[in-house]
Amino acid sequence: MNNNSNKKGSFIGLVPLLLFLGIYFVMGVGTGSFDNLPLMVGILFATGVAFVIKKPNGEKKSFEEKVTIFCTGGGEHTLILMVLIFILAGAFYGVANGMHAVDTVTTIGLNILPSNMILPGLFLIGCILSFSMGTSMGTVSALIPIAIDIASKTGVNVALVCGIVVGGAMFGDNLSFISDTTIAATRTQNVAMKDKFKANALMVLPAVIINCIILSLQPISTANIVTGGSANLINLIPYALVIILSVVGLHVIPTMTIGVVSGMLIGIMHGDFTWVESLGVIHEGMTWMEDMAVIAIFVGGLVALMNYLGGIDWLLEKLSAKTKTKKGAELSIAALVSLIDIATTNNTISIIAAGPIAKDISEEFDIAPQRTASILDLFSSAFNGLLPYAGQLLVAGGLAQISPVKIMPFNWYSMLMLVFGTLFILIGWPKFKKKDSTPKVEVANE
Repeated sequence: MNNNSNKKGSFIGLVPLLLFLGIYFVMGVGTGSFDNLPLMVGILFATGVAFVIKKPNGEKKSFEEKVTIFCTGGGEHTLILMVLIFILAGAFYGVANGMHAVDTVTTIGLNILPSNMILPGLFLIGCILSFSMGTSMGTVSALIPIAIDIASKTGVNVALVCGIVVGGAMFGDNLSFISDTTIAATRTQNVAMKDKFKANALMVLPAVIINCIILSLQPISTANIVTGGSANLINLIPYALVIILSVVGLHVIPTMTIGVVSGMLIGIMHGDFTWVESLGVIHEGMTWMEDMAVIAIFVGGLVALMNYLGGIDWLLEKLSAKTKTKKGAELSIAALVSLIDIATTNNTISIIAAGPIAKDISEEFDIAPQRTASILDLFSSAFNGLLPYAGQLLVAGGLAQISPVKIMPFNWYSMLMLVFGTLFILIGWPKFKKKDSTPKVEVANE
């Protein structure tokens, strides 16, 4: 653990974050929508508060010195790399969507399903699609219309099929190599994506299996599901390249770049867009990630100011004061990221905010970083799929014309994620050696 962890710190250092969370929650409840306070505005408010707070021990710094602290934290090299990856992930999603790769994945999946496996098949298609796309929101938007059609033809509860899709979407949000949550979790813990994937996959595999079994037991009438349109296997090339190159350990930047370029070439070849139009498609995808990238930088700066004020040390000391074992430390990490996610409804931001603290806790209790990254990603993703005011359920409810609250009880996969995540913390499995988890020369392989 770093030297800061031996200081008791000061509660006042957490005031900016607590004010942000409090205002965000109160405004969301009071106005009926948690979108009425943009995260960027809330974080700017918290940052302003952090600038005017004085350190309790009497140490004084000028405004210029505080700006330097903020900029140093926001410009930390892992954060800047994260920004580059976010932008490339947005570009890839824009191209993949524009060249109809999303439609191809969906069509292939539904065409090969036996009629008695429609519901678990829908979940698995959501898993595959979200893993390929790296975005839960994109998966929900793509599959909810198909899920509604399935419900109308089979008599299945619309809320149930929506819950199935959201669950599948959270699978990829948690595990995909190009998911922003995976990127955030691995970068904050300085662990390779493939190592985090191995740990995380083992933790959620029982949840996937049990969820499929439960879905296969649900009553459903036989129906002929016609997806329409033919699937062009060439459209799968960008997804295949990204997955294969990530698994073999190629740095994420060239991996994503290859995925984007291959998607461009295939899209142009098929006439989905011209060379000039492809540039617009890429730019549009990038803009979808701009806010997330800037927020990541501001959160880094805010955390640096909170660290200077002693807030991080205070929280770390309180979280670990009664913690005597690795299990207690891991449960503290899970609780921290879960509470932040519940307040902000943004699993990526919750990981970015909790990441530095989680890293300190993991170093103090000798927890392998791939386990820490997995816990951060698993618990934040699971809660994000269960919050009726989070984006995934809001989109699903809007498309299905039902209340998001009705969908929440049917997202069984996210519930099982929490159950098995907690169980595997308690039993200490899977086990990893800490020295094997940190990339050596290839910081790169994330």
